[in-house]
Amino acid sequence: MHKEIADYLNSVVSGAEAKALEAEVGDSSVLVASEHILKVCQALKDSDEHQYNVLQTISGVDYPEGVGEDKTPVIEVNYMIASFTKNTEIILKVRVPRGDDENLPKVDSVCSVWTAADWQERECYDLVGVEFVNHPDHRRILNPYDWKGHPLRKDYKAQEVYQGMTVYPEDKQNIPEQDFIVEQNKLNDEAKAAAKKAREEAKKDN
Repeated sequence: MHKEIADYLNSVVSGAEAKALEAEVGDSSVLVASEHILKVCQALKDSDEHQYNVLQTISGVDYPEGVGEDKTPVIEVNYMIASFTKNTEIILKVRVPRGDDENLPKVDSVCSVWTAADWQERECYDLVGVEFVNHPDHRRILNPYDWKGHPLRKDYKAQEVYQGMTVYPEDKQNIPEQDFIVEQNKLNDEAKAAAKKAREEAKKDN
């Protein structure tokens, strides 16, 4: 199905560069050129053959180490869309350079295709740092409007002070509990390793 979708998009959207990504583990998807995501989504919704009339989720994933053969650091924006009339769903992906706080990656908003994109694009902007061009209300949705950084980026570090308040005061971090969990995980790993070694030795004896 994914190759069929990719072929269809390449036939109706010039420059879509659609490519089926067949996953050995997890979900397969269709990767398209980021500059054409709006036309791609509109084409899939308007198509009599495919009728992708529902946007389920928009999410962003940070890959500072790069992804696939191209090791350029990117943000990947994923669109899970569905056709309730055809009983199908796919994941569309676009990849954009990570940029920085002064130059966030940009992707066209798809709010004009599915109104459900409104809050989901705002969340992706807030947490991952992707600017959605022509969004009708482009502002943070979970963090304060003047918050620094984007919490789901892998190099994110929370500011120490916000409006005179300490963001992560030490007495609120449950450090003894965290240390206890780390120690328990270490003991569990040691127990598993000992059990595995015992099983291997038992097999040798038999």
